[in-house]
Amino acid sequence: MSGPASQPRHSAGVGARGARPQRPGAVRSTTLRARLKRRLQRLLFPLRGAESGEVLLHRRRVYILPTNAGIGFGGLLLVLLVGATNYNLGLGFALGFLLLSCGLVDMVMTYRNLAYLRLRPGRVAPVFAGAEARFELSLVNPTALDRYAIGVDFAGRAPRYLTDVASGAETMLELARPTLARGWLAAPRVRLVSRFPLGLFRAWAYWQPAMRAVVYPFPETDAPPLPLAGAAADDGRGSAGQDDFAGIRNYQPGDSMRSLAWRQIARLDLEHGGQLVSKHFEGGGADELVLDFALLPATLPVEARLSRMTRWVLMAEQRGLPYGFRLGTEQMAPGAGVAHQAACLQALALYGSGVAP
Repeated sequence: MSGPASQPRHSAGVGARGARPQRPGAVRSTTLRARLKRRLQRLLFPLRGAESGEVLLHRRRVYILPTNAGIGFGGLLLVLLVGATNYNLGLGFALGFLLLSCGLVDMVMTYRNLAYLRLRPGRVAPVFAGAEARFELSLVNPTALDRYAIGVDFAGRAPRYLTDVASGAETMLELARPTLARGWLAAPRVRLVSRFPLGLFRAWAYWQPAMRAVVYPFPETDAPPLPLAGAAADDGRGSAGQDDFAGIRNYQPGDSMRSLAWRQIARLDLEHGGQLVSKHFEGGGADELVLDFALLPATLPVEARLSRMTRWVLMAEQRGLPYGFRLGTEQMAPGAGVAHQAACLQALALYGSGVAP
């Protein structure tokens, strides 16, 4: 009897230690509360469209409600005033009205801590999928009132950033959001919260900045080498004519260390304006390096091919090799540099999305 009978008890004990399964009624009630909360928020705090440029937090955009501490303070104040009325205590009335005035002053100061701030969007740097996109925001205080302990973060979570803004000053901060897929990532709605100075009231405001970040495909980890058939070698010389020495030229970014003219460099004084020089070769020209999406194996998924193209673009830039780029209707002439790389990576990020850059 001990064997079969003890098994249910053991499983029940394990379930008690871990996460207990919720009852269907509890799950339904939790879902219903979440739906009601979302509907109430949409009714009281309607979503605004993306707002470009600087935004002013005028009085209609700042909301205020008592906190739990404020509700407790109000209950205590009510008990105090009822007791003073019942026992006709003059000191009780004096203390009660003093506390009431302190609460009213705290409400006004909490509201003024957010009102008439100006919000300004900043820059958004492109990132690769899986990294955090960082949105720059600026809080401008054009008034003569210093602002303290303003919590700023995306709506839907507790503020992770607290900042002060002095009178007539500007404070810049960055809000981070994780990225999962390539393409455009719009900035979520921003919420500003203040409980300064006593914490009896909570004032907050919403802002939907017209900001978006471009998310590049994640580079393939173990990508094959660049398709360098007949293209330039590691030292920048073509596959033909490597022995046709044509002279010395100034060093250019991307030149290999093997192509540096060390004898001439040894005679120069770099501290007095001397420049690095490289050997220049002529002869059989090298074929151009072209990264063509259509030449990748069709058995690979589209996202895997985009990831490989991303890695090849980074590899070509790292080696200083001019490369052409073909991706569907996107065709770019051979080039190199930051602007060429950004154009290729953005084309990879927006491929198939139908969204204009």
